[in-house]
Amino acid sequence: MQVLEQLENRVVGAFDQLGIKFTPSSQRLRDLIRQIRSARTAAEERAVINKECAQIRDSFRAEDNTWRCRNVAKLLYIYMLGYPAHFGRLECLKLIASNRYTDKRIGYLGAMLLLDEKQDVHLLVTQSLKNDLINSNQYIAGLALCTLGSILSTEMSRDLAVDVEKLIKNSNPYLKKKAILCAIRIIRKVPELMEIYVPSVRNLLNEKNHGVLLGAIGLITEMCIRSPDILTHFRKLVPNLVRVLKNLIMSGYSPDHDVSGISDPFLQVRIIRLLRVLGKNDLESSESMNDILAQLVFLTETSTLAGQAILYELSQTLMSLCTTSSTLRVCTNTETTKNAGNSILHETVLTIMDIKSEPALRVLAVNILGRFLLNQDKNIRYVALNTLLRVVHADLSSIQRHRGTIVECLKDPDVSIKRRAMELCFALINRKNIVEMIDELCNFLQTCEPEFKADCSSNMFIAMEKYAPNKKWHVDQMIRILKSAGNNSRDDIVSSFISLISNTSELQLYTMHQLADMIRDDVTQQPLVQVAAWCIGEYGDQFQSSEYEGKKIDEEDIANLLIKILNYNAGLISTRQYAINALIKLTTRFPVLNEHVQSIMSVYGCNMNLDLQQRAVEYHSVLKNYDNLKDGLYEQMQPFEIKQSYIDEIEDDSYENKNEDEILHEKEKQKEEATKALLIIFGEDSSEVTPNSNEEASRMDPLADIFGNTTPAAKPSTSNVLDSFFGSNEPAAHSQSNDILDIFGSSNTQPEPKTVSAKSGLDDFFGMNSASTQNKSDTVSNSDFLDIFGSSQAKPIQNGHGEQLNGKKESMNVYEKNEVKITFEPCANGKGSSPTQHFIQLKAENLSFSNIVRDFIFSAAAPTSMKLQLSQPDKTNLQPFESLSQTIAVANPNKDKLRLRLKLSYRLNDLSIEEPVFVVNIPFFE
Repeated sequence: MQVLEQLENRVVGAFDQLGIKFTPSSQRLRDLIRQIRSARTAAEERAVINKECAQIRDSFRAEDNTWRCRNVAKLLYIYMLGYPAHFGRLECLKLIASNRYTDKRIGYLGAMLLLDEKQDVHLLVTQSLKNDLINSNQYIAGLALCTLGSILSTEMSRDLAVDVEKLIKNSNPYLKKKAILCAIRIIRKVPELMEIYVPSVRNLLNEKNHGVLLGAIGLITEMCIRSPDILTHFRKLVPNLVRVLKNLIMSGYSPDHDVSGISDPFLQVRIIRLLRVLGKNDLESSESMNDILAQLVFLTETSTLAGQAILYELSQTLMSLCTTSSTLRVCTNTETTKNAGNSILHETVLTIMDIKSEPALRVLAVNILGRFLLNQDKNIRYVALNTLLRVVHADLSSIQRHRGTIVECLKDPDVSIKRRAMELCFALINRKNIVEMIDELCNFLQTCEPEFKADCSSNMFIAMEKYAPNKKWHVDQMIRILKSAGNNSRDDIVSSFISLISNTSELQLYTMHQLADMIRDDVTQQPLVQVAAWCIGEYGDQFQSSEYEGKKIDEEDIANLLIKILNYNAGLISTRQYAINALIKLTTRFPVLNEHVQSIMSVYGCNMNLDLQQRAVEYHSVLKNYDNLKDGLYEQMQPFEIKQSYIDEIEDDSYENKNEDEILHEKEKQKEEATKALLIIFGEDSSEVTPNSNEEASRMDPLADIFGNTTPAAKPSTSNVLDSFFGSNEPAAHSQSNDILDIFGSSNTQPEPKTVSAKSGLDDFFGMNSASTQNKSDTVSNSDFLDIFGSSQAKPIQNGHGEQLNGKKESMNVYEKNEVKITFEPCANGKGSSPTQHFIQLKAENLSFSNIVRDFIFSAAAPTSMKLQLSQPDKTNLQPFESLSQTIAVANPNKDKLRLRLKLSYRLNDLSIEEPVFVVNIPFFE
């Protein structure tokens, strides 16, 4: 090797002395492949490729045309190995522009691999493609068509669509079939160009070449699927398609097209598929193809793969027709020992369930799926479960007969079958079978994989909330579910179970004894422990006030249960939060525990977790310094409101024997009735609601798209009322509607605050300056003490929420959350406010003891009829108990009602917080 390199260097030197440029020959592609394959390590392979790429770059840089084709071919091989080859794109374009076929072939191959519509370089190929499409050499034109179909973009499609259409009319079958396939790609990219190909495609059905005919059928199918008008146009060609299909069936042996004794099964399948598209929802077309399709049923040999494929397409076509006799014939004459026969029956079932068929046909379809569930093939069982889940609303009563077989599928080792069976079981639950189904699902929950437990437990709770026969059974099953699901249970299960207990006073003692017995032995099931801790904190006094089955638990045992939860090292932080809250609440139920609880709080006052530490310090301070306040602070909570939930797949029992159209019609009717009822409540005439009410409302509220959609302040339209009725998060502008919607728990307005006489004591406890607030009407929302985890949401400010000074509305509380408070006050600002000019002084306060509010940014927006201007704030960081001020100037020339959308952004404890706030009816501008 060294000798050869020395010889090469001498030759190069000799040519240089003579003034002749020496170009060494490029390594052949096969030699490069052999060299790469002989590399023993990845590093050695990279070294070989990097060396070759360097030589290729040098060759491209030297404008060496001799070995360009070979170098591009090697570069494409390197690209297919996963190495970058972007530097060869322009060389591909140069090869495409060459007149040699071999250069064009490598150039077009490189373009298909290295270029796509996302790169602007591909547009440079357009002119070369246009020239090659009209080349007299059919192979060059074929290369151009293949490349166009591979890399075409919207612009390229528009430029070359007419050239492709001319090639479809060409007499050469080789170019014609490639042009048809390219036309399909153009239609998929730019559907509006399909009208160009309609006249030329119609004549293609008379072609004798099967390749051209196969492509033409595909092109017609694509156009019919994408355009109803073209579908109507091509329905006239159903007799022609039937004739072509009949000729295929009746033709003799043709060695060029015969596959297992069937003449061109690929073309037959394509024709049957097109007939299905053309005959769907059209009685005349269906009748014209019924005879040939029935003939196919009896003449097709199902023992071969080709015959099975034809029968599959045939079955789907029969299912799409408007008649039911052919469908029934398919059900009764199909060979079910083959997969093709099973696929036919599967599609037949879908058709029976989709059309308005007779009840007997529906029962037959469900029974077929029931037989599928007994099949040994897992794929067939999965298809059956998936299909039953899709059609469960169409005939629930018939599917209920196969409930036992479906439940058995929960024990299948295949996880896909197990998941589909689980989903179907939830869809089958109703008031009649709730006890049996929950028992089976609980058994499944104990043995299933962890990934199933969360979904299964949540869906079981929803089903029991809807269909539980009695409260005691409901509570027992919830405890059983939490125990079986363990730590895989979601938080919504815990909160929902707590709501159930708070609203079932007669079962609270029973529930607490059950939970106490469980956590006494095992505290590893954290969701169950959280429920137990909450119940003990709220209703712990019931342990001593009454006996249950002769058992009575004293206060020491109760406290020890909570201490056991706190001492569990593997416990969640949220579980310890529940336990600390329960302990502090027990001090009002059992005063003898005060000292014991204080010692526990003093220990947790040094906890590494900031939230636990803060809770412990505050609770310890209340016990030590504000003992007179603890009875009000830690009193028993009111029963929670249980919101009505529902299951998407499970409807009321009245839907069991109705098809989907009837169900949808009934739902729409119920929705309209609810709308009318709410409009009557609001005092609105339903006849005044027009379809354009949403558009009018959006024009009246130009702020609708700044921070997100909201209900306009104008008269509520039908859609707005329904959105609010079904739990929309949109703020309503009428306090009357909010009062009504609050019944359903969907109102976003703040609840009317209740007066708390102990406010001044709390101000002293939190270190606030009471001098600035002593004349105010001190109000504290109920949720301030209940929101121990900081989960309250920013709510829009409505009428009557301004604070009063000396009987006059002079300030407005806009936002109070995360220890940040923002108020609006009138600001004279020189000239003073008027109906056309408003000046507002914004004041932001940090109410925290130790946390610093950083990067405070206040943004505001007003309707387009107004002009808003914000002054620069005097600071952006707020130390504890610091405040900042900012002036808002609003020009209102039309004297419209002042409405503002605010956006607050700040960082607290390295946590970025963004909150939207909606402000209407500012009291001092009314």
